[in-house]
Amino acid sequence: MVVQRQQRRCYGRGLSAMVVVAVALTAGGCSGPAGASADVGADAAAAAVRKAPDALTRAGTSKARTSMEMATGGTRVTIRGEGAYDFAARHGQLKVVLPKDAAGGSRHRPITELLAPGALYMKNRGAGVPADKWVRVDTTTLADGNLVTGGATDPAAAAELLRGAERVAYVGEEELAGVPVTHYRGVTDLGRAARTASPQVRGALAAAAKGFADDEVPFDAYLDRDGRLRKVRHRFSFTNEGRTVAVASTTLLYDFGVPVVVQLPPRKDIYAGKIEA
Repeated sequence: MVVQRQQRRCYGRGLSAMVVVAVALTAGGCSGPAGASADVGADAAAAAVRKAPDALTRAGTSKARTSMEMATGGTRVTIRGEGAYDFAARHGQLKVVLPKDAAGGSRHRPITELLAPGALYMKNRGAGVPADKWVRVDTTTLADGNLVTGGATDPAAAAELLRGAERVAYVGEEELAGVPVTHYRGVTDLGRAARTASPQVRGALAAAAKGFADDEVPFDAYLDRDGRLRKVRHRFSFTNEGRTVAVASTTLLYDFGVPVVVQLPPRKDIYAGKIEA
């Protein structure tokens, strides 16, 4: 009970949407990124990272796993998700699993999230929403552009953030789930990412560029030989009611080319009533 009260104080009203979720994270071929040598320059590294979203669009679809770690005031919470995403159509579906007791109880049904251009749909959100209803959130109105609110960063937004990559350094060659990848590290400028992002996610990233106190977001990105993003970890930090909230969002992409079918709920199934605080 004490931990539950501490979590409510830590997150505050400014993160109410995120806490309610807790009620209810270039070149191709042999000369591609994974084959890069240790003398990769900063310009080449930045160019490779910035092209990663285009490589995903060419790939079409993939499965996705997400992890979002939030820490503030001595409290740490991790939310995990799993699903699939269509990078050409810019829509996908995730099942978000909440940590034990994050919702003020020992168990909570997984939240189903449908991701679409400019919108986030959630089912089993809790907070007074009937179990058979969906909640629709306009991501262009969220201060974080749904980089944090949903408990999982939209995979397209996670990738499109890399269009603003700056001060990128080549870290080295690694292996990720049996796949050779090249590890890059740098920061992304939210404003630049929003200006250069694909039209479908531009509004959400523009909202994030206005909402976050710091325009720079540190990242670690891992690209395969085809320039496709296999893993990205973003570290967000912002102030809420005088407290600093640290968020580490990780997105893993694999099984490219899998079928992805997303059917948005009809209007009659979208909850229009009051959502409890």
